[in-house]
Amino acid sequence: MDVVFLALAAGVAFAGVNIGIQTGFARFPDVEFGGATAALIALILAAVVAAVSRIDLTGVGFDDVWPFLLIGVFVPGASQILYVHGIRHAGPSRSGVVIGTSPLLASLLALAFLDEPFSVPLAIGTLLIVAAGITLAYERRRPASFRAIGIGLALSVAIMIAFRDNLVRRLVGETDLPPLGRSVALLTGCCLLLLAYLAVTRGPRALKGLQHTIRPFLPAGIFMGIVYITLIAALDRGKVTIVAPLNGTNALWTVVFAAILLRRTEAIGPRLFLAAALTVLGSALVTAFR
Repeated sequence: MDVVFLALAAGVAFAGVNIGIQTGFARFPDVEFGGATAALIALILAAVVAAVSRIDLTGVGFDDVWPFLLIGVFVPGASQILYVHGIRHAGPSRSGVVIGTSPLLASLLALAFLDEPFSVPLAIGTLLIVAAGITLAYERRRPASFRAIGIGLALSVAIMIAFRDNLVRRLVGETDLPPLGRSVALLTGCCLLLLAYLAVTRGPRALKGLQHTIRPFLPAGIFMGIVYITLIAALDRGKVTIVAPLNGTNALWTVVFAAILLRRTEAIGPRLFLAAALTVLGSALVTAFR
């Protein structure tokens, strides 16, 4: 049951990141700075939780840490850049539904590379998630600011998330680094990449501008920290084919939160709710018959 709770908590928090990035962008319209700030806040939160928890680092060496630093460079590092631009162009609800297809991709990878078992409910759930994507593709009611490239960027993020889940799960049992330590390492790799990216593209002095993005992107950063604390703990305890679908409920939560907080700008329609519902139903089938 702790796996189910942790994975669901990660899904709800992921939805909070989606909405937090969009609301932060409305106050400070620089998504790359916002994404980097959110990651830094997430890292601080994870580090504080790890310190308060007094995790056991006995026997932990750099060999245990560097794989997670490297994974973090790509996800959430490089993926964060694509992710914030995806939300900028397609909005959090539509990006959230597309990213919600990552459980399908993660499960397929787990079947192929982690020898996790196949089941008929998994196949049905897969079809439902694909149907959700088709429903979203034929959606007609969209906000004026919508750009199709945002959907492509969100799909790229979904693919990267699927690989992250499988790599993190693959390393379970091969490292002495506790789950909270893995969360900190992943977020450290992420922040190193994002800060280097900003220094190269904007100049080292531009990093001083991060101080102006703390308040607008504080909620997104807190939720991002919760995502990585709960998700890595869930992957330490459960299979990808269980954790990924539950985390994929972020699609539904994102649409629900957007309907409540961003209804005017997001143009929430019945097709969008249907796409989110199909995504979650597919995820629920995978989990119910695990």
